[in-house]
Amino acid sequence: MTALDLIREKRDGQAHTDEGIRFLVSGAARGTIPDYQLAAWLMAVRLRGMTDAETSTLTLAMAASGRQLDLSSIPGRKVDKHSTGGVGDKATLVVAPLVAAAGVPVAKISGRALGHSGGTLDKLEAIPGFQVDLPVDRFIEQVRRIGIAIAGQTADMVPADRVLYALRDASATVDSVPLIASSVMSKKLAAGADAILLDVKAGRGAFIATIPEAEALARALVTLGTQANRETVAYITDMEQPLGRAVGNALEVKEAIETLAGRGPAELEALSLRLGAEMLRLAGVPRVELKRYLTDGRALGKLAELIAAQGGDPRVTENPGLLPTAPVQRPVLASTAGSIASADALEIALAGKALGAGRDRKDAPIDLAVGIVLEKKVGDRVAAGEPLATIHARTAADATNVADRVAAAFRVGGSAAPRVLLLRRVTASGIERLDA
Repeated sequence: MTALDLIREKRDGQAHTDEGIRFLVSGAARGTIPDYQLAAWLMAVRLRGMTDAETSTLTLAMAASGRQLDLSSIPGRKVDKHSTGGVGDKATLVVAPLVAAAGVPVAKISGRALGHSGGTLDKLEAIPGFQVDLPVDRFIEQVRRIGIAIAGQTADMVPADRVLYALRDASATVDSVPLIASSVMSKKLAAGADAILLDVKAGRGAFIATIPEAEALARALVTLGTQANRETVAYITDMEQPLGRAVGNALEVKEAIETLAGRGPAELEALSLRLGAEMLRLAGVPRVELKRYLTDGRALGKLAELIAAQGGDPRVTENPGLLPTAPVQRPVLASTAGSIASADALEIALAGKALGAGRDRKDAPIDLAVGIVLEKKVGDRVAAGEPLATIHARTAADATNVADRVAAAFRVGGSAAPRVLLLRRVTASGIERLDA
């Protein structure tokens, strides 16, 4: 068997054997199959697809290509939470300490993001001193001791996915459901959780543009988790406009802190409470009123505990002014009065990336202070001359360069209703509509 055989097989629309898939994954992890052949295979999969059986074998083979965490020494049922990524998506920074405060152990392996925004690790690194690289033993000990740890993937976890992920980005094969599903779930399975909660974003600011496409991905993810004996639930949530108001790493940390203190945007709070309640159910923890944890200080206190445990300055939870701050704040004003009909998540994200909030390569530097804060969301009334958003930039010239793009991202109409955030809940039993 050779890589060329597999490329030809998939090019012609045939299904791979389990042996063939494991051969390819092993070659990717060990570097014995050259990048150009892996890229050709990825394109064949993007064009021809994979069966459910192929996707399952690919996922399990990638999960087994490196170290798999054993969390069995941590008491309780461990639940992992993952988002497919979106603009302003800082929900993990709210949900993780919220459910940890309620007694659910959170052992969270997170990543960095490519493109228009930073990932969870980038956001956490906006906190002075915060260490995202933890040895596995320290990671597990911290979860046992304080109930929560959020760290980066170790170098020996899912090495095959690391290779294929980079090639997908370089070969325009990112938007393939089997490849997305196997990439996400191989990392979740290797991370050792007992159950998995997924937030699948759909809309302009997400990898998946439409609800039907998001349903297909969510079904694939849930099926893979179920086949691996992990109870898996996926929510499909709206990403036509940014989540919350802040877009940019330190700005999003500040908004997460405000939400944990009960003062955050209503939609971010609602999403966090819904996902948190689902995590409690998956963990088998009796249902509690999570909202009170946002008002009595316990959720914010758990974030402070997490920050201190990983070398950061916990004072940021009381004084967000200690976070990196951009020296220039420039408002973008509405030219007409009316209601906000749309706030294009992708255009706002690309403006943030132009300021330095995102990256094109995983090793590229990122400006943790810059970004955009929306002053108006879909459904809000706005008067002519009133701010639509505030640009947080390194220089006045940087702010000027993106001001027109930010303004054009907003469409003002006669009237508009707020967007529905929670769209679907997907389980092994089927799909439940939440927006009906």
